[in-house]
Amino acid sequence: MGAGESSQLLGGALARLRRRSGVSVAFGGPVGPGGDLILERFDGPTVGALAGLAVSLGEGLGGKVVALRRTAAVKNYFDTDAITHRYDRLIRAEGFRSVVASPVIVHRRTIAVIYGAYRSDEVAGGRVQDAITQETRALEQQLVVHEALAGATRGRSTAEAESAGLREQLRAADAGLRRLAASADDPALRGEIDRIIRGLAAAPAGDAVAARVTTREADVLSLAGQGLTNARIAEALGLTVYTVKSYMKSAMSKLGAVSRLEAIVIARRAGVIA
Repeated sequence: MGAGESSQLLGGALARLRRRSGVSVAFGGPVGPGGDLILERFDGPTVGALAGLAVSLGEGLGGKVVALRRTAAVKNYFDTDAITHRYDRLIRAEGFRSVVASPVIVHRRTIAVIYGAYRSDEVAGGRVQDAITQETRALEQQLVVHEALAGATRGRSTAEAESAGLREQLRAADAGLRRLAASADDPALRGEIDRIIRGLAAAPAGDAVAARVTTREADVLSLAGQGLTNARIAEALGLTVYTVKSYMKSAMSKLGAVSRLEAIVIARRAGVIA
């Protein structure tokens, strides 16, 4: 994971994790080719003791997570045999006690780690571990989608690149409007939002592909295109995860797609979603 856009996505995941879980600080950073983890993004008050730290593979909680490729937590960082204590002085300087960490894995490689830490007596238990795992899964999907889009625009002229940036803004607006429509109680408001959504997608009149995909299927495709997991799509649209999976499967079948990403690409080309 480089700086730029990927780092911004990581920052967004950290902010959501802290807001959802109530951890004192959420932090993390990229993992280099040699397995070293660089702590470079923080959400919440810190004294700066960990900023820029290179965590070696297998060392501390983060290094262990990189090595094991799974979420791990310690109730008391300083009183456990489950991790090495190479970084105790820095952790103590920040006042952290209970800490949880989860790997971000893309193309079968750990590319980053996200942490959540408490300064209080609160323990990083199952609820927090579930929250951090959900955020890492969502970040993984976002990174895959953005990587695919970057590959599609690589080598284009400046004008084409600017056009691609505008399309991304439209897609984000499309996804946001679909969330709003799902939560709107007023039928007239929902109808107006749906009209705007159709304008953003700009599906050609009478397009056979667009006609086959239902509004709810398009909603699911649009949010999936923003990198959301099934669980977060379900939360955004007020559906169950099972229903979201059913809509995605139906949309993939109608579009002749064999994967979520292919379905999103076909839907965008057909004007089903922005």
